[in-house]
Amino acid sequence: MRVFQIQDDWGMANLRMAERPEPRPGAGQVLLRMRASSLNYRDLVVPERGYGSFTGTLPLIPISDGVGEVVEVGPGVSRVAVGDRVCPTFFQGWIAGEPDLARMKPSLGGPLDGTMAAFMCLSEEGVVKAPAYLGDLEAATLPCAALTAWSALVTYGAVRAGEHVLIQGSGGVALFALAFAKLAGAHVTVISSSDEKIERLKTLGADATINYRTILEWSKPAREITDGRGFDHIVELGGEKTLPQSLRCIRPGGTLSMIGVLSGSSLSTPLGLIITRQVRLQGITVGHRDGFEAMVRALEQHRVPVLVDRVFAFDELKDALGYLRSGAQFGKICIRH
Repeated sequence: MRVFQIQDDWGMANLRMAERPEPRPGAGQVLLRMRASSLNYRDLVVPERGYGSFTGTLPLIPISDGVGEVVEVGPGVSRVAVGDRVCPTFFQGWIAGEPDLARMKPSLGGPLDGTMAAFMCLSEEGVVKAPAYLGDLEAATLPCAALTAWSALVTYGAVRAGEHVLIQGSGGVALFALAFAKLAGAHVTVISSSDEKIERLKTLGADATINYRTILEWSKPAREITDGRGFDHIVELGGEKTLPQSLRCIRPGGTLSMIGVLSGSSLSTPLGLIITRQVRLQGITVGHRDGFEAMVRALEQHRVPVLVDRVFAFDELKDALGYLRSGAQFGKICIRH
């Protein structure tokens, strides 16, 4: 079968098409014919061995998100059947409960082989049935981007109607966070670098918007949107350069979900703003299978639209990663298998 793999040495230059034997399912396993994959910022980090020993060993098939059709099952499989369309879970060992090292170490796309293969063989415990109303490309975006937003706002954030939520940007996690916050009945403010993107965000339900390129100190007008009270929840995707301003507009006792480090990963901010105002600063890394299945039920009930920005062919993976690096996308970037 055809695969994309990082081979010989780390680095994007060593990401190549290759051939591997087609896997066969053993007891408790399912064989998936992959239909689509989608990209996340993490997929730019893995080829450079950016997670150290947690990245895995070579050769490694990259990309963590995708969707496939069950074409064969091993003995004892009962959760899914041949013909089902399923998404592999990012954390293959985190079914439910609190995170720990054992549950969070086996993740797809590093250290485990990812979705850029014609076929994948996985435990039946590591797949979730995809929402029937979504096409393959849309379903492929759910395992990381959607579940990360769901974990931040629902599983751990418990966002309620009438609360104020601030979201940064218009990437995959941000757009899912906007959708889920609106489902909960929250008032949502989104900051973006583009007036064109801001107009699109408004059509998706954003109640208020700020262009952070034209208003560099965006925390002040953001706080005014809440009548000076501050935001109940902030989905923090920027990291180093945005966190100080996020802390200036979160309310006392509010929750700040740290998800991305797009502007840098160093922490340089007055810690007193966290301590004296009892701000909850929580890190979010995707989520568990129970959360995924709860999210799928909500998606199906409300038929939440999923935005795919651009689609690439399987052999155009490097071009797709280059487009991801540009930051020009509005929504998700997908690979058709």
